[in-house]
Amino acid sequence: MVLVVSAPSGGGKHAVLSQVRKRDASLGYVVSATTRRPRPGERGGVDYRFLTKEAFQTQIEAGAFAEWAEVHGNYYGTPLADLQESMAAGRDTVLEIDVQGMRQIKQTRLEPVTAFIMPPSLEILRERLERRGADEPSEMSLRLANAREEMAAWPEFDYVIVNDMLAEAVADLEAIIRAERRRTVRMDMEKELENHENSLPRGF
Repeated sequence: MVLVVSAPSGGGKHAVLSQVRKRDASLGYVVSATTRRPRPGERGGVDYRFLTKEAFQTQIEAGAFAEWAEVHGNYYGTPLADLQESMAAGRDTVLEIDVQGMRQIKQTRLEPVTAFIMPPSLEILRERLERRGADEPSEMSLRLANAREEMAAWPEFDYVIVNDMLAEAVADLEAIIRAERRRTVRMDMEKELENHENSLPRGF
């Protein structure tokens, strides 16, 4: 399964996914590449792969991204090799990407499961961005304008999670993952039955 998780800037997708990944080590995760500057505390190769615009454009020309887009004046993209490696290992793989990226991935053969993390309101989103303190006023206005457009795209997703309380949003995403893993098209019933038999007490 490829799980695409999107949200407007400040919507909390990174916080939600960080908790889900801590609780489910089996999930694969592809670190996005970006040309934006690292924020305080962010680590290259962990939070993002930070590239220059020149390096990013070279990789676009080389077909190195499964999807890419320009957002808030910076490039973001999913390294294709990392996605292929995770899928080849048989891992359910999470892509933390924006709405543009989701649309591109939906046009591929991957048949992704898509979830949109929605802030309770634009006003609360503004407060979260202000508390983060990472943006100049002009950039803040751009992020809020883009957020309105991205939030309007919620019907294009399979699931919507309202991120009012972090713990509830985490539980919602975990429930989606559990349900999608039980879809018959994803299940290897021989392996499931074998695991079930191995878990039974002796004599059954």
